[in-house]
Amino acid sequence: MSDFHSLNEAINAKAGRKLGPSILVSISILAVVFLTISFAQILFAIFAWVALLLAARELTRAYKAGGVELPENAIAIAVTVLLASAWYGRVSGLAVATAIAIPNVLVYILFKNPKDFVRKSTAAAFAIFYLAFLGGFILLLAHDKDGLARIFTLVVLVSCNDTFAYIFGVLLGKHPLAPHISPKKTWEGLIGSVIATTIGSALVFQYSLGHSWWIGAAIGLVAVVTATCGDLIESAVKRDLAIKDMGTILPGHGGILDRIDSVLFTGPAVWFALEFIKHFNL
Repeated sequence: MSDFHSLNEAINAKAGRKLGPSILVSISILAVVFLTISFAQILFAIFAWVALLLAARELTRAYKAGGVELPENAIAIAVTVLLASAWYGRVSGLAVATAIAIPNVLVYILFKNPKDFVRKSTAAAFAIFYLAFLGGFILLLAHDKDGLARIFTLVVLVSCNDTFAYIFGVLLGKHPLAPHISPKKTWEGLIGSVIATTIGSALVFQYSLGHSWWIGAAIGLVAVVTATCGDLIESAVKRDLAIKDMGTILPGHGGILDRIDSVLFTGPAVWFALEFIKHFNL
């Protein structure tokens, strides 16, 4: 038992996370995701909306800790408007809502306090685009006759990438991928995610979506790039703001944004790939 405890502590130290709570939280999130979208798509949309509102609060408070104070309520309203527009107006609604929401929030910031306007407006535009616009594609995936299969595909791609990057990184990682951004990410972890995500995506596309396995494999490679970039972008934000995690709401993970950073970048890629396949009957 002491040997197992020592091994567990060594793994936790190398990965920078407590493995047990992390697994339990991940399983709980997956259960809620699939229960809501299986029962009623609108319940999944509400769950995603709440998660993104919490992520927006985390980001605005992280900004504040870094010396950039944003109007939290205005950001929350913008997130809500964009997500509702995506749900009811599809991609065109999301695009128009983004074009309207960002200028309005910037004007609000200007009239509230013009001091440090460039810093605050840039941070606000980034927050709205990052959370609400990219997050809107998750709702676009869900609000479809094949919504369950589409969300399942997104979950498989991101889970394969994150899980096997973690495993390979912990067990084999020696060469840092981006040491100035995220020191714990390694090339070995990236190789593990490429192998697992390519295989997982090929299987999902072949047996769940009914498309050729090679299309799934190709999209799996794309997902590795988007998921890894999403993780690195969030790491860069945290490093710039001098914080370790965006929050503490999810034991073993940190904040909501720490958990969905890969999803936000991969959702649009998966949506585009599936729409492309549908349009050209591939």
